[in-house]
Amino acid sequence: MDPVKHSVAIQRGPLIDWGVSQTALEGETVSGDRHVITFLSDGVLVAVVDGLGHGAEAAAASQVAADTLGTHREEPVIPLLKRCHEALRQTRGAAMSLASFNGSYNTMTWLGVGNVEGVLLRADKSAGPSQESIMLFPGVAGHQLPALRAVVTPVYPGDLLILFTDGMRRDFLSDPIAGQQPQRIAERICAKYSKGTDDALVLVARYMGGPL
Repeated sequence: MDPVKHSVAIQRGPLIDWGVSQTALEGETVSGDRHVITFLSDGVLVAVVDGLGHGAEAAAASQVAADTLGTHREEPVIPLLKRCHEALRQTRGAAMSLASFNGSYNTMTWLGVGNVEGVLLRADKSAGPSQESIMLFPGVAGHQLPALRAVVTPVYPGDLLILFTDGMRRDFLSDPIAGQQPQRIAERICAKYSKGTDDALVLVARYMGGPL
């Protein structure tokens, strides 16, 4: 399957280095999975959206969420996710996870609704837990949104964030990937760990720190 690329306000900046790779379900011409990278006044917002199901309707739902994220990107992640929930009401809905990096305080605020998973791999294994997972809440943005709580965690230069949809197997975490370039990591995960039964997307972002 050939990769299907989607993006919003994509560029490479001093705060993160990133890469993304994805595939659409065989037989589909569009993917219902999308990613967003958009730079803020004091950081960068990273998100992955998985429109429910696959095909054109899933792609339409994920596009609504991506547009909403881009328009309201400066808002905190909980109000931002709630905005997406309202915007998605007339669609089939989506699972989505958001991570907002703050370059002034070297923190990342993240949460998710549905099954877009996320892991943070520490570059310095002595800085705390070597791996942290995103807090996921049950529900579907656009249809059922539970009470939300975001987690704020410190981030350090070299830390690696990986967000991935449920079309990807999570056993890629057993691979030695931390030292590679984000785009190479994303491509390898997508090529080796896509399930082939759904759209699949993986986004890899390395926190670089430093001034914006």
